[in-house]
Amino acid sequence: MDRIFTFALALAVCFGTTAMLSFNRKTANEQQVADAQAASDGAYRDGLYVGRLAAQQGRPMRSPVGRWSTEKDRASFDAGYRRGYSASLSAAVGE
Repeated sequence: MDRIFTFALALAVCFGTTAMLSFNRKTANEQQVADAQAASDGAYRDGLYVGRLAAQQGRPMRSPVGRWSTEKDRASFDAGYRRGYSASLSAAVGE
């Protein structure tokens, strides 16, 4: 009886570990796909650059979205601006 219990416990640990690793890999892949899509978006990249510059120069966090004409591009620019601004501030605080 002890052998069956030990075998069942080992099997459960193996399945649990496999499921956990599979879930983590899926989440990482989804993040990589999202980052790749954002990196290929010109408005997002422009927002990252402008956001970093604004944070380095000490300007307030106001996204100049008027640079882009469509609503989709404005949203992408704003997302990039916020990420660039926050990342630049985080890097400055960490130093």
